[in-house]
Amino acid sequence: MFFKKIKGIKGIFKNLSTSGGSLSSKAVKGGFWVFSLRIIDRIFQLIRTIVLARLLSPDDFGLFGIALLVLSMLETFTETGFQHALIQKKGETRSYLDTAWTIGLIRGFTIAAIVFFLAKPASIFFDAPGAEPILKVIGASIIIQSLTNIAVLYFQKELEFQKYFKYQFTGTIVDMVVSITSAVLLKSVWALVFGLLAGNLVRCIMSYVIESYKPKIRFNVSQAKELFNFGKWVLGSSILVFLITQGDDILVGKLLGATVLGFYQMAYRISNLPATEITHVISKISFPMYSKLHDEPTELRKAYINMLKLISFISFLITGLILALSTEFTKLFLGENWLPIVPAIQILALAGLSRSIAAISGPVFYGVGKPKIDTIFQIIRLVILIIFIYPFTVKWGITGASFAVLLSIFISNIGFSIGVIKITKCDINTFAKNILIPLVSVLITISPIIYLKNIIYVGFLEFFLLLILAVFIYLILSFVCDKFFKYGIWKLIKNCFGVLEI
Repeated sequence: MFFKKIKGIKGIFKNLSTSGGSLSSKAVKGGFWVFSLRIIDRIFQLIRTIVLARLLSPDDFGLFGIALLVLSMLETFTETGFQHALIQKKGETRSYLDTAWTIGLIRGFTIAAIVFFLAKPASIFFDAPGAEPILKVIGASIIIQSLTNIAVLYFQKELEFQKYFKYQFTGTIVDMVVSITSAVLLKSVWALVFGLLAGNLVRCIMSYVIESYKPKIRFNVSQAKELFNFGKWVLGSSILVFLITQGDDILVGKLLGATVLGFYQMAYRISNLPATEITHVISKISFPMYSKLHDEPTELRKAYINMLKLISFISFLITGLILALSTEFTKLFLGENWLPIVPAIQILALAGLSRSIAAISGPVFYGVGKPKIDTIFQIIRLVILIIFIYPFTVKWGITGASFAVLLSIFISNIGFSIGVIKITKCDINTFAKNILIPLVSVLITISPIIYLKNIIYVGFLEFFLLLILAVFIYLILSFVCDKFFKYGIWKLIKNCFGVLEI
């Protein structure tokens, strides 16, 4: 049955690639299915998180988080931006692949060596001796990533979503199986390390199984310079994004310790489900789509509005569910020892909602060849975070850190929205309509859910019934808005499903 479903998915993508309609319509349809497939991936990730939260301690997650912070910092500060440049570049780009892959290979081995030698100083900085051996091993993951076939970028550039799903999903399955098995046997943080390495290794292998191109060690100076002219802005933006998204983790880990960092990162992981997943889908679809449409302003505007409508519709619902049922979810699935993260989950869920909407803007700036705009607004976001993160964390712990993150994202998102409205010439009333309708709908939706959970005992069955009821109410309200306020969401969803023969 599973393989029949996979064949059906292949048929969907085949229909997507051959069906008529504009590029924006094709991309929205593709985006809908990529998101659907991503949900499958996230279900497995959620199962992994729940099981590991029961088997491992917050301290284990904190130690692993410290190791990932160090690795992520080095990856970010050495980002070449070549893949973004190749996706945005018009015409034939395969002649550039070997140069980009060779530089990536050198970068990977260099980062791994630096991580090894920084292991002890980093563990001293965070006052976490247990992080040292983890850091010495985890650098191998970046070597594996650097060996990955660079031609996988064409999965994005050519909107070949089914190949991307195979490439990512196999690694997810292996990561889950290895980490859970190791957790049962070892009951230690090494379960997370082994899962990460196994997942990356399988993705590397799959990149060569799925993509026929085989990169070679070759370096062309002129090609490297050309790619870096675009990539330097990606580097700048990546550094800012790292400081913005990981700076709070560094501060929490330094001030409050590895255990509290474990709590904070779990809260972020759960609360940012809409932002993480929607941002992921957008970055894989919107950027190449906008790159192809930057000379067609009408189609570009239409694509942006459709993305805004679809993303807002999904994001507001997920955020509302997190706000209404976070306490029950934490108690039932993670265990009562994780209950201190609930306030942080609720605040970060709002931050995630804002980030998912802002994520629509970034690909527009890159797609039209203006990455500098994205960098400017990321700087504004970073400045706001720097001003508030330390005093808020010292005074209110992870709840204060969460609020500082929300404040920085919300304020900078105003700038992102204004910038993209100017570029696409989107009508402000249309923009506001696609935000306000799902906002009002979700507020009405969660009101009875909050009332009911306070007057009944919520076990596993009740939790899922409340979840189903909330989704039902939200869909009914969306249907009403469609009929009386010309919302247009159901027509968009119908177009997404239109490729299927039901």
